[in-house]
Amino acid sequence: MKPSKVRRKPSAERTRNPDESRRALIEAAAALFNSVGYNGTDSNRIARAAGYAPGTFYAHFPDKRSIFLAVYETWVVAEIEAMARALEADVSPRTLRARLAATILDHHRKWRVFRSSLRALYATDPVVREARLAQRGRQIAAMAAALEARGRPVPGRAAMFARLLIFEALCDAVADGDTKRLKIAEADMLALLADNLRTPA
Repeated sequence: MKPSKVRRKPSAERTRNPDESRRALIEAAAALFNSVGYNGTDSNRIARAAGYAPGTFYAHFPDKRSIFLAVYETWVVAEIEAMARALEADVSPRTLRARLAATILDHHRKWRVFRSSLRALYATDPVVREARLAQRGRQIAAMAAALEARGRPVPGRAAMFARLLIFEALCDAVADGDTKRLKIAEADMLALLADNLRTPA
C-alpha cells in the first residue's frame, strides 16, 4: 500500500462488504496518518475520508490506535514485498545491494510522517511498543528467508536486529532531511545502506 492523498469517497461508492469497508478505512487512515500524523486526526475524520459515517469505524476498529497498528502492518508487508521484487533482478551482488538500499529508503521517504508518529508512539505507548517489536521480528524473519533463498549465510539474530536498526535510523534520517541539513550527500548515505546489506562470503 502506498500512502495517498486524503480524499473523501463519493457516497455512491460506499459498500456494505465488510472487507472492502475495512480496507477503505485503512487506506484513508494511512493517508491521514502520513499527512497530519497520529495526533492530527481522529476516528471520525478517518471514517469520513473513507466515505463512511463515523459509526462504521467502530464496526471494524475499537479505537484510533488499533487502526494505526493495522496501517503499520500494511507498511511492513509493503516493505517486504518491495524488497522481494528488488531481489528478483538478475544483477551483480553490488548492484542488488544498491537497488535494495534505494528501495528501502524510498519506502521510508514516502511514509515519513507516519514513521515519525510510529517513533513517538513507540516511546510512550506500551501496546505500540509490543506491536513494533512483533513486526521487527517479522522483518528479521523476512531478511533471513531472503538470504537463505539466495544461498547466503544468515547472521545471528543479534546481528540481524542490529542491521535492521541501522537501516531504520539511516533511512529515517535521510527521509526527515537531517542528512541534507548536515550537508551529507544522499549518495553517501545510500552507499552506507548498501554496505550494511553485505553478508559474509
